[in-house]
This record gives sequence, C-alpha cells and structure tokens, in this order.
Amino acid sequence: MSLLGRLVGIPGSRLVVVGDGPEEERLRGLLPEAAFTGFKTGQDLSELVASLDVFVHTGANETFCQAVQEGLASGVPVVAPAAGGPLDLVRPGVNGLLFTPSDGTALRAAVSTLVADPVMRTRMGESALRSVRGRTWDAVCDELLDHYAQAMYGSAARRVA
Repeated sequence: MSLLGRLVGIPGSRLVVVGDGPEEERLRGLLPEAAFTGFKTGQDLSELVASLDVFVHTGANETFCQAVQEGLASGVPVVAPAAGGPLDLVRPGVNGLLFTPSDGTALRAAVSTLVADPVMRTRMGESALRSVRGRTWDAVCDELLDHYAQAMYGSAARRVA
C-alpha cells in the first residue's frame, strides 16, 4: 500500500491528490475514494492549497521542497517526512508535524492528530504562514550561495555580492 493509502478512512477527512504524472492511473486504482484534481497552476493551485485543512507531503528525497513551502505560505499546517528539505521548513508542533520517512503508521497518526484538533490546526496554520514570510527567492538564493561559500572556504567565509 502506498503511503497515501494509509490516509484513507481517517474520520473527518477526505484525501485530495493534487497534480498528475506517471503514477496517477495507478494511484486512482489504489485510492478510488480520493479526489484527484489534476494538474493545477497559478491562482487555481493557490486557492486549492489554501482550501486544505492539512497539507501532506510524502516524498522523503526532496531537497528544496517547494511544495512544502507553498503549503506553509498558504497558511496550512504541513505533515512531511523528517528528511531533506522538510527538516529546514517544518517545525514540529509549531507549523506542522514530521513523520519517520516511509512509516505509514506515523504518517497516519500525524494527519489524524491535526484532523481531530481544529484549534491546533488553526494555530499551526497561522504559524505556517509566518514561518515562510522571509523566504523570498532573493533570500533563499543568498542563503544557498552562503552554504556553497561555507562548503568551499570554511565556516568563517562570507559571500561577497
């Protein structure tokens, strides 16, 4: 069963799969009760993400993790694997929850916790938006260049613009 399949049947929730791709047909077969939105961009995507109660990202191999940032920027608490990019973005108990990668039981528990507690969801949603306000493209690129400079020249190195 896919990780998303572990989310089927959580009381008070409905699984919504946003996007498309080579796995869509297989996922539709595995998750017949889920809503599939297809590919979305721009205003349609923004409104869709902002309408969610919980944003779930199951990919454990993300580095930058733009999708998680979009969920946070939409004011939605995020549940994501404790690996890669989400570790820099999701602050457990503040703007979302992390789960052990590939652990469907932990994923389901995290989502169930947020679904069952609207006060917590609201608090985390407000924190989610605040947590990414300063993550503009300029700020993120400057941070990346600083990481490269530190890797090349040591921790005392400062990038010169």
